[in-house]
Amino acid sequence: MKRALSVTREENFAQWYQAIVAEADMAETSPVRGCMIVKPWGYGVWELIQGALDRRIKETGHDNCYFPLFIPMSFIAQEASHVEGFAKEMAVVTHHRLKAVDGKLVVDPDSKLEEPLIVRPTSETIIGDAFRRWVSSHRDLPVLINQWANVVRWEMRTRLFLRTSEFLWQEGHTAHADEADAREETRKMLEVYRQIVEDVLAVPVIAGEKPENERFPGAVNTYSIEAMMQDGKALQAGTSHYLGTNFAHAQNIRFQSASGELEYCHTTSWGVSTRLIGGVIMTHGDDDGLRLPPAIAPRQVVIVPMLREKPEDAEVLAFCDLLKAELDGLFALGAPLRAIVDKKPARAANKRWDWVRRGAPVILEIGPRDAANDVVTLIRRDRLREGDKIVSSATPRAEFVGAVPALLAEIQAALFAEAKARLEANIRTDLTSFAEIADYFGKAAEDDEAAAAFKGWVRAPWARPTGAELEEVETRLKALKLTLRNIPLQQSAPKGVCVFTGRPAVEEILIARAY
Repeated sequence: MKRALSVTREENFAQWYQAIVAEADMAETSPVRGCMIVKPWGYGVWELIQGALDRRIKETGHDNCYFPLFIPMSFIAQEASHVEGFAKEMAVVTHHRLKAVDGKLVVDPDSKLEEPLIVRPTSETIIGDAFRRWVSSHRDLPVLINQWANVVRWEMRTRLFLRTSEFLWQEGHTAHADEADAREETRKMLEVYRQIVEDVLAVPVIAGEKPENERFPGAVNTYSIEAMMQDGKALQAGTSHYLGTNFAHAQNIRFQSASGELEYCHTTSWGVSTRLIGGVIMTHGDDDGLRLPPAIAPRQVVIVPMLREKPEDAEVLAFCDLLKAELDGLFALGAPLRAIVDKKPARAANKRWDWVRRGAPVILEIGPRDAANDVVTLIRRDRLREGDKIVSSATPRAEFVGAVPALLAEIQAALFAEAKARLEANIRTDLTSFAEIADYFGKAAEDDEAAAAFKGWVRAPWARPTGAELEEVETRLKALKLTLRNIPLQQSAPKGVCVFTGRPAVEEILIARAY
């Protein structure tokens, strides 16, 4: 049977990804270059991710707040390495009024702002200014806040969910009395991200520290979780930063210690964004469309009445409504089960494929015989086919209702296990020189997509080069379209010599092509 998508992963992974976003009705490009409209199904996924993460953020003692979208340019300029890291991505507001000239709207030159405003690329500086006012004593610490917001980074090459000029995210910001407490916060929130991405999104990741050249601008240490997509590329799925006292010095965030001394706060920041949805697509999608883990599926069970415009259709619809009422009283994966009866006036087969492409975990087809025999015909989206044949099974209604919470948990676990096996099978640990790494990845083509033939990751010996030596490493990798991903937190005893410097290795680092 023909696949639901017009292009397969093997034929063109980039086009396959774009086809899923479109066919699953997740998002579309907007009239504003580089921005996206997140459609109800895509936003429903984001709301479920947001809800799961928001609960865990609050459980760790953080409170939500909101800061302005506009940031005075002087705030950004206070932290030199920060402005350097974001300067090329910033959108700047310089005027505050339009006027009509010859019937056309133009910027009023008399409305120029005294100080330009930056459209929020991230909020360290404006939140740091608030911390300066909020903190005066050690008794005020720690300050633990989070905000859900949109940010703007003026990207030149965009792709829906993965990299857009405006995107949705959360950003946590904290201030602490000492380094140890701030570092503990940084690692704690990285672990929260790992749990969310693995347990809720069913995407396995490797947590680790970013090398010096990949740190967040102004950070002392940056930690990330890295996920492997089905084309072998890495996706940075979340970051957590220990900022030391860098921003505190720039913005005079000080407190009086218990001994009466004035000291600078240690601060952190951490965030994940809607690019997680792109990661879900590229981790779990197949050539029929999206496959959603039940925990983030806006509709976990979809009931499709197989109507034929005959008298028995009323009995089919009544059976479907009864089934939904029974499902509505259940819990699955710790939340009320989400079910729907698709009564749209369309052919049943078309409705089935619509939900297949959207990735609904369980699809039930109910015809007159099913209603008469009190059974459901069940399709599991994670096991849609055996070869070219669609797999379905007839199950007594009461049996299905009793088993569906466990079934959804089974699907969630199966998607994670499949992705985990792929990750573990495609990390090379036997390449011990840069020449071997270069030979494995091959020469990168000028066209980035043409260079996307499947290659996994390399976990290689590393001696932590810095300065000019690290810049040379970055240059050599860039020629192959490779990047240093992170230094895994879980390390085995270092073996051999660094693949770049020839010095004895102190740890291992992940190398990959990446989004």
